[in-house]
Amino acid sequence: MTAIMSSMGSAVEMSVGATSWYAWLDISGTAEVEKYDIDPELLYGPVLSAKINDDFNLTFVFLYGVFNVKETDTDGSVYKYDMSRIDSDIALNYRLNSYFKLFIGGKYMSYKYKLDDFDYSGNDRAFGPGTGISVVLPIGGNFFLIGNVGGFYLWGKEDQSGEYAEEPDAKFKDYGINTTASIAYYIEPASTTINLGGRYQYLKSKYDGDEPDDTTKFYGITLSATYSFSI
Repeated sequence: MTAIMSSMGSAVEMSVGATSWYAWLDISGTAEVEKYDIDPELLYGPVLSAKINDDFNLTFVFLYGVFNVKETDTDGSVYKYDMSRIDSDIALNYRLNSYFKLFIGGKYMSYKYKLDDFDYSGNDRAFGPGTGISVVLPIGGNFFLIGNVGGFYLWGKEDQSGEYAEEPDAKFKDYGINTTASIAYYIEPASTTINLGGRYQYLKSKYDGDEPDDTTKFYGITLSATYSFSI
């Protein structure tokens, strides 16, 4: 958002708002699971940006949502449960020119679930660095085309509890890509930017030991509103 405001010739120092992601979730390759049937769900949360100077700014995005999962195992067993997800990013952005920025920062993700009919619960969490590039292109009036692509590498651990919990807790490494594309409109009298687009995230998990790798894909529609001001 600060990149948009800079291109409008305004000295903005702070942006705050709300963001959402209506996402579909695909999981494959998980040990002992034949397939997952997961309804699309809404993730939502705050977005913040603080301008340091004309070249650097900090951004923070936090998303939370709960997916309804139906899991069919290879032995024919079926389990239904809720899986909460957190997806958060903090990044330092560097302006290369009027259109492009580089960013580097940290990412934290977690999944938490509990099988009520099966004495087992898990809490997967991972964190690590990420980097990428973003672009903001004026397309006429107060409309802008925004895109970014980045990669990340995370270290993770799955805490398990219950009668069927495995010991020791599983450790894994995640690596993947995240990309977005959207159209933004800046409402000048209200100092507010509305952003509508799409986001795709690909994640590969490599577990320590003999447990097979699995793949997670998120994709869906994004919508955000951000208010910009000086302090």
